[in-house]
Amino acid sequence: MKAKIHVTLKTGVLDPQGKAIAHALGNLGFSGIGDVRQGKFIEIELAEADRAKAEASVREMCERLLANTVIENYRFELSA
Repeated sequence: MKAKIHVTLKTGVLDPQGKAIAHALGNLGFSGIGDVRQGKFIEIELAEADRAKAEASVREMCERLLANTVIENYRFELSA
């Protein structure tokens, strides 16, 4: 089973890297760029076959290591 995890900053949290990306895009000639927010994408191959156990395991991974839940949100999807 494969877990695809998206981690993003919570609304209202300053995103200096997103601001730098927006500025760089403007410098490259891309117009009409508004607010840019950046995040992380993580793929994990799991040996677990039971979907409920896999979900619980990925949730714990996110809570304990992959996301700083004070300032970040996460979501994930599992596929076979």
